Amino acid sequence: MTTFTALPAGSPATIAVHPTRKLSPINPNIYSGFTEHMGRCIYGGLYDPSNPNAHLLDSHGFRKDVIEAMQELKVPVVRYPGGNFVATYHWLDGVGPREKRPRRPELAWAGVESNEIGTDEFMEWCEVVGTEPYLALNFGTGTLDEALAWLEYCNSLSDTYYANLRRQHGHDKPYNVKYWALGNECWGSWQVEQMTKEAYASKAYRWAKALKLLDPTIQLILCGQDGTSSWDFHTLSTCLRPDVHALGGSATSSLIDMHSIHMYTAASDPVKNAIAPRAAERAIEICAGLIDLARIENGVLPSVPRQMICFDEWNVWDPSRAVGSEGAEEKYTLSDALAVAIWLNVFIRQSKYVGMANIAQSVNVISPLMTTETGLIKQTTWWPLLLFCKYMKGWTVATHVGCGVYEGATEPAWLKGVGEVGWLDVSAAVDGEGWVCMCVVNAHLSEAQEMEVEGLSVGDGQVEVYEIGGKAWDESNADGTQRVGIEERKWDAKGKFKFPAFSITMLRWKI
Repeated sequence: MTTFTALPAGSPATIAVHPTRKLSPINPNIYSGFTEHMGRCIYGGLYDPSNPNAHLLDSHGFRKDVIEAMQELKVPVVRYPGGNFVATYHWLDGVGPREKRPRRPELAWAGVESNEIGTDEFMEWCEVVGTEPYLALNFGTGTLDEALAWLEYCNSLSDTYYANLRRQHGHDKPYNVKYWALGNECWGSWQVEQMTKEAYASKAYRWAKALKLLDPTIQLILCGQDGTSSWDFHTLSTCLRPDVHALGGSATSSLIDMHSIHMYTAASDPVKNAIAPRAAERAIEICAGLIDLARIENGVLPSVPRQMICFDEWNVWDPSRAVGSEGAEEKYTLSDALAVAIWLNVFIRQSKYVGMANIAQSVNVISPLMTTETGLIKQTTWWPLLLFCKYMKGWTVATHVGCGVYEGATEPAWLKGVGEVGWLDVSAAVDGEGWVCMCVVNAHLSEAQEMEVEGLSVGDGQVEVYEIGGKAWDESNADGTQRVGIEERKWDAKGKFKFPAFSITMLRWKI
């Protein structure tokens, strides 16, 4: 958590960090990914068997460079197969011999789905990467029977039909998929089988009971909106209630384990764009309050673990410039890199409430990574994501910032009305080995901020400094030339430190 004091314009900024004051653990799952059957995410991203550069491919046709990038990030969980795609996806189309799999119209993104990649192939990819799968259930054209069959296929050890079907397909051991989403954005007008909040909550509760009767070890994620809506309140108040019958009489379990929310940010103005993710912070706080309210009103026992927020779609995305039906391939700028750093600062500051967060998406589609026929392009947004995945671990620690306030318009407009937005956006963490990391985003286009950092003490040691900046806010790596990246150096921690204008700085030291 970071507290804030607004200072008059021109006043010297201050940062105080307290590494010994651990506030809440940081769930590693906040660095999770998302792969959807959309554009070039799966076909041409994860899987590229027709690429003439055979050295880029493994024996399954998977891109080795993408696998290596995911391993570099140590991505803990990857969501699949959607997204909007899942509302018409039938998992049985994607298992068994490839030559027998049907080609289907794909309604979400106006394409055709070949089903070359399905459950077993995705599980193989996850195993190679070293990540855990998170599957979304079809709440559009799907049925409860179909969902139960998929769960049985993935997780059952029994001598039953779908478990045996998995064995027939060459996979004797179950996949033990832990995370399952109860639909995706079912509230949206773009969805096949859009639902009212009343219809969705009733259906989700019934499905949750059946799914946990089949496998009580799974974690179920409720479909929320953005955390601030009446949809969120109604679904939570309907579904976060005791049901000891479905849980075998347990007083320490819940049908629902997490509540999903989605948000994308973007603005044409570089500063508005960079600070827009602060809206996600307020959304998390509001959603956390709605979870508490539902538990209180429904008499959920304190022995039942508090439901966490699963922020399973987040990123910078302007659909008018990166159209979904055309592949949604964003060309990210330095401004977008600052926005991603602020997104990640939000998840660190709000670690008390966030159990998972999934950047949308992991490759090609609104992604930090882009594949070409000959290799990988690491966009501007890759670099803050890499720093956080490598270093921001352990516990959120108490931090205080004092600085000037951004006075302009915000996107969304309501952001300005719910709190002051400082020019500096800061989070800090300490890991189990005593390494402290502090990320500072200076969103001012022209003014550096120089100050002594209170609480930064290294004795005879040095501070590792990682900076991300550029010559202009619209610098991009999208053409394959790396103009924005990480510059590393050491600092002796003596005197003041200057945080450059429109930049990301991570300081790392041992206590």
